[in-house]
Amino acid sequence: MVINLSEQHSLLSNWVGELRDVQVQTDRMRFRRNLERIGEVAAYEISKLLTHEEREIQTPLGISMCKMLKEQPVLATILRAGLPLHQGLLNYFDKADNAFISAYRKHNRDGSFEISLDYISCPELENRVIIISDPMLATGASLVKTIQYLREEGHPSEIHIVAAIACSVGIEYVRRSEPQVKIWCGAIDEELTAKGYIVPGLGDAGDLAFGTKVQV
Repeated sequence: MVINLSEQHSLLSNWVGELRDVQVQTDRMRFRRNLERIGEVAAYEISKLLTHEEREIQTPLGISMCKMLKEQPVLATILRAGLPLHQGLLNYFDKADNAFISAYRKHNRDGSFEISLDYISCPELENRVIIISDPMLATGASLVKTIQYLREEGHPSEIHIVAAIACSVGIEYVRRSEPQVKIWCGAIDEELTAKGYIVPGLGDAGDLAFGTKVQV
């Protein structure tokens, strides 16, 4: 299942537009906040599909039967670019457990790259709902490799991916590798360059959120 959150006109489309805008991108705080807000919208939409149960809640004047989330999900993100999007999810799933994965493109001299995973920290994953956030779903290679690493730690009941912008090529790659995964994105672009960058996309989300890095 692939859900494009921009298909219905809403404020989310404005936030995606600001993420892409080279003039607005100069404001790092706003860039991070827009990613965070997209994460909040995605969290709300995903919550509609999770299991709820009725519980008795004691109020000052009596008992109220309330529908409550049955179990908390695990929120996972790919460092460092995924942190603002992850924070948005955490703002709504504020009791969730969290997982962090260091995955990045290790570039070769010929321009090709491999996905390198150096670090993973996660709670118990067996039979849990996992929501993985990464602002850009480009080739899909890093997300597929991340899911494979997470499966080595346990067998989740559901996996959701949240991206601000996704490329149709990367979506299809993820769906072929992980057909049961649900993908939530703020927008979908069709073009992917030979170097694996989304067009029109928005650039390097990690650099725009946190500053440029030295690439060794």
